[in-house]
Amino acid sequence: MTPNIPETTKKRVVIIGAGFGGLKIARNLADSEDFQIVLIDKNNYHQFQPLFYQVATAGIEPSAISFPLRLAFHHYKDVHVRITEVTELRTDSQEIITQLGAIRYDYLILAIGADTNFFGQKNIQEKALPMKSVGEALGLRNRLLENFENALVSDSDDVRQGLMTVVVVGGGPTGVEVSGTLAEMKRHVLPKDYPELDFDLMKVYIVESGGELLGPMSKNAQIKSKEYLEQLGVNVFLNTRVTDFDGKYAYLNNGEKIRTNNLVWAAGIKANFIEGLNPEVLARGGRIKVNRHNQVEGYQNIFAIGDVAFMTEEAFPNGHPQVAQPAIQQGKLLSQNLPRLLRGNPLEEFTYKDLGSMATVGRNLAVVDLPFWRFQGFFAWLTWMFVHLMSIVGVKNRLLIFINWLWNYITYDQSLRLIIKQKSPKVED
Repeated sequence: MTPNIPETTKKRVVIIGAGFGGLKIARNLADSEDFQIVLIDKNNYHQFQPLFYQVATAGIEPSAISFPLRLAFHHYKDVHVRITEVTELRTDSQEIITQLGAIRYDYLILAIGADTNFFGQKNIQEKALPMKSVGEALGLRNRLLENFENALVSDSDDVRQGLMTVVVVGGGPTGVEVSGTLAEMKRHVLPKDYPELDFDLMKVYIVESGGELLGPMSKNAQIKSKEYLEQLGVNVFLNTRVTDFDGKYAYLNNGEKIRTNNLVWAAGIKANFIEGLNPEVLARGGRIKVNRHNQVEGYQNIFAIGDVAFMTEEAFPNGHPQVAQPAIQQGKLLSQNLPRLLRGNPLEEFTYKDLGSMATVGRNLAVVDLPFWRFQGFFAWLTWMFVHLMSIVGVKNRLLIFINWLWNYITYDQSLRLIIKQKSPKVED
């Protein structure tokens, strides 16, 4: 196989990763007269990570938060999308090694994001349910729905309880949103699907090692989110860690154990890494040290942005939060700095503009921290929906999500509880 990328007199910008930052740069430079763009990702779509939990809980379909990469560049002749995995960087020869072969670069942008961090806990890594991709979110949805089907035909209350109970590890936005949605499904949706089941057996837990939920947010947001979850019937464990999971019990550091077959892991992330960079550029969590222009330390033509980049500012001495906005803002500035670099002009330094943070807990319940205003409740929930709806790539996707949300609000029923399994045709030897 060959990457089959045409040679050109333009400078070639290779972008690894089509997340928020990588896609931003590619779109901004798509019609540039100076650059040929090569966008590499292992998937042929961009995925909207903040709504993975809604796919996992059957609120929206995977296609509604996924946008085909090739569709984004239909009208640009010098943007080349390749679906492959990168195995190695060769900085001396300025090329990357992929499953399709070698690809030369003039400028390389690492927008490779982050993956689930299990903190070395092997049993949890093998048996827990992560949620860092559309595929994993769909797998979680299938597992939860299959469990209710199995609980229906079980003759043991202990087995039913294990199948129906969910422990969510991690008190960040994802953990709060998943546990809140599951609690609402227990109240309004699942009893209609499975009237024969006793839903007193179903428990939803959220376990957070710190002293509060939504650690980076305001005190009011932390207090309210806990209050909202408890109103929904979620069991909130703070200052508590899950130390092991054997597929039937989650073991806590206080000596307790919870009967559950379902451990949703939303407790931490670690930056992805590609072999070939100097190991000395790695910072805490595997992030890559960059300067204020997003240049990787020791390299003039290699950049890192988003979750994988470790950049310090006076206001962010421990690096920027690993969320969408830093990636988007860094991608925007880098797309402006590359032409400056090409022409030998001074580069503009990056300064992160914190637009705030928010999390939804359930129907009519959310918390929002803006730089100038902090609020909770129904209006916060509307704000959360509007911001996320407008952030989705593609008008069609926005419309699909809006219809799903409206239907859910009116009927208390997502109506998307499908168990979809992959079936591959037989391949002859």
